[in-house]
Amino acid sequence: MLPITKRPSVILALTITLFVMAGCAISPKGKPIASVPAPAAPLPPSPLTAKPADYLRVVSFSELPGWAEDDLRQSWPAMLASCEALSKRPEWSAVCSATASVNAGDERLVRAFYESQFIPHQLRNLDGSIQGMVTGYYEPLLKGSRTRSGPFQTALYRTPEDLLTIDLAALYPELKNMRLRGRLAANKIVPYPSRAELMQQNLLVGKELLWVDDPVEAFFLQVQGSGRVLIESTRETVRVAYADQNGHPYRSIGRYLVDKGELTLDQASMQGIKAWVAANPARRQELLNANPSFVFFREEVDPQFVSLGAPVFLSTTQPNAAQPLRRLMLAQDTGGAIRNPVRADLFWGFGAEAGELAGRMKQPGQMWVLLPRTLALQSN
Repeated sequence: MLPITKRPSVILALTITLFVMAGCAISPKGKPIASVPAPAAPLPPSPLTAKPADYLRVVSFSELPGWAEDDLRQSWPAMLASCEALSKRPEWSAVCSATASVNAGDERLVRAFYESQFIPHQLRNLDGSIQGMVTGYYEPLLKGSRTRSGPFQTALYRTPEDLLTIDLAALYPELKNMRLRGRLAANKIVPYPSRAELMQQNLLVGKELLWVDDPVEAFFLQVQGSGRVLIESTRETVRVAYADQNGHPYRSIGRYLVDKGELTLDQASMQGIKAWVAANPARRQELLNANPSFVFFREEVDPQFVSLGAPVFLSTTQPNAAQPLRRLMLAQDTGGAIRNPVRADLFWGFGAEAGELAGRMKQPGQMWVLLPRTLALQSN
């Protein structure tokens, strides 16, 4: 294992932004062992009907493990960036106005700001459990070209014009945030081609955005959803971001290798998968096609700030280690693979070292969201 030398950035992808939650409820685990049927346990609330009190519990700052030891000054730039957007909301205006009187270099004053302006709420799953999974992500750096040449034979693609995205919320409000993707064929909407069909039938010719030198790295760029490409001829670094997806469900290629008996579960990290491909190059496309999902990209200007939200205190451990990782972070967005309240994707930064750490990050953890007093629940 690599030594832990890098601290993760103070942003997270979470299931919630204030009181908005995405995903499905967790069913109670286990079955009673008895000679007669046991009474059925009450079902957890549906995510469509869940109330904040179903997945948030008011606690005190003293209940946050490691809160007193965390250097909160490191969160301050992200807190200020968060207020760039949140200050326009009435419930956040007083909190964000109060940042102006804080000396960012004085840890005592930064701590006093958080403890006076916010009330911590422990996140819990809809089955009542408080522990969830913390994974990692990063921004990969690929070598590339704007034209197909030399080693640059793998394309990143822009969104095709025939890809239809249908928002169901207009007809069925209960399906908010759910979309169908497909294409029009003989006046009918049919599923959009899978990854294997797109590649085998050359259906994306003419939609190339950039060319890169490694098909496996291009695959993991799709998994991450964004990254950067170094244009070797000009030394220009281009940022590419998620634009759309073909509508097929994501399937883990690590799970595919485990199910085939090629890797054990603990070997199926990003690093383990890359090593397997290097040892089995003839089966590379078979492996990639096991995931029918395909992501399209757009080129974008590198932003000065990411879109940030509420402060979240995270208690977990370093990748593949028991060393505690406890610190205040800022919620960035609602990640597509994030389904339960106690579930986070920790951003480790940019480049190869960040990728090594993100690929190994799959640790249990607990989380507390800090809400302005105007949004706080009554003690429960």
